[in-house]
Amino acid sequence: MKITSYETFIVPPRWLFLKIETDEGIVGWGEPIVEGKAHTVQAAVSELMDFLIGKDPMRIEDHWQVMYRSGFYRGGPILMSAIAGIDQALWDIKGKFYNAPIYQLLGGACRDSIKVYSWIGGDRPSDVAQDAMEKVRAGFTAIKMNATEELQFIDSYEKIDQVIARVAAIRDVVGPNLGIGVDFHGRVHKPMAKVLAKELEPFRLMFIEEPVLPENNEALRDLAHHTNIPIATGERMFSRWDFKKLLEDGYVDIIQPDLSHAGGITECKKIASMAEAYDVALAPHCPLGPIALAACLQLDATAYNAFIQEQSLGIHYNKGNDLLDYIVDPAVFSYEGGYVTIPDGPGLGITINEEYVRKMSETGHRWRNPVWRHKDGSVAEW
Repeated sequence: MKITSYETFIVPPRWLFLKIETDEGIVGWGEPIVEGKAHTVQAAVSELMDFLIGKDPMRIEDHWQVMYRSGFYRGGPILMSAIAGIDQALWDIKGKFYNAPIYQLLGGACRDSIKVYSWIGGDRPSDVAQDAMEKVRAGFTAIKMNATEELQFIDSYEKIDQVIARVAAIRDVVGPNLGIGVDFHGRVHKPMAKVLAKELEPFRLMFIEEPVLPENNEALRDLAHHTNIPIATGERMFSRWDFKKLLEDGYVDIIQPDLSHAGGITECKKIASMAEAYDVALAPHCPLGPIALAACLQLDATAYNAFIQEQSLGIHYNKGNDLLDYIVDPAVFSYEGGYVTIPDGPGLGITINEEYVRKMSETGHRWRNPVWRHKDGSVAEW
């Protein structure tokens, strides 16, 4: 079997899909995307695919190593996301060839389903108590929210009090047992992160996420000594080499690699195994589309340390189109009791509605991160 061609589709709300075709008629789908940089990743995919045309799609490990190591300059969000989407599509082809879900080719499943959480509150969180109650009524047992709006290096306790009031409101309406993740989103610098983490302790959070930017991961040492809340990070880390020092240092409790950013299924399986060796949990990052989620679930099935899965249904970024719009059978992602069953169809376990993908690619998108500024005019972390 040989790879014969490929196509990329920029589709709303902010995604990039990849279709790889073979001479035996088997096709694979991937989702190579950096949010806000879809056209840049599209160009990187095109450059990498020059090597793959005419090659056997079954040699996934070799193709991964060539795509990574044949570039003198390697790593980073663009190149690793391009590799990720290609890798997902190759695994999809291989699963379809053997008429088996990808997890069977990775050693088989160690679970049948996994807990999922739902986003509430938006970029500038508000009305979170009502949102949380709606998610509980929908069957979710865990939610995640952005902690705060923009914060300066040293900021007012008024903003801290607002965060505490929002989390307290959630606890008041849903009780003590709902899992709550609070995402600092890299908006919080070390001085205020210490304050916020300490103030949040009474609410028994599921985790705090990205309490500092990944380039400041050395600050996790002080935070880990300062709070008992589990610390999660990793969505902006792109390879096992990025995660190596984080795991060695021992100050993270949950890693969150993104299977559309961190080298795909091949690389994230290795990252998950590294984390397991350090007794660190896995919660793959996925505020993206159906292909990315399907890839995550295939990995979750095989990773013993996976405990919860992010998903984007109803997330505030999905304006106009949502997770289920691009697949033939939305029931594959049915959430029951706060869990989703691992898809067991061939490959990724989903069927892409290619006609709809092509239609929406005519609209496309130029989604961009918002640019926030502090009152003094300086740019703020989003």
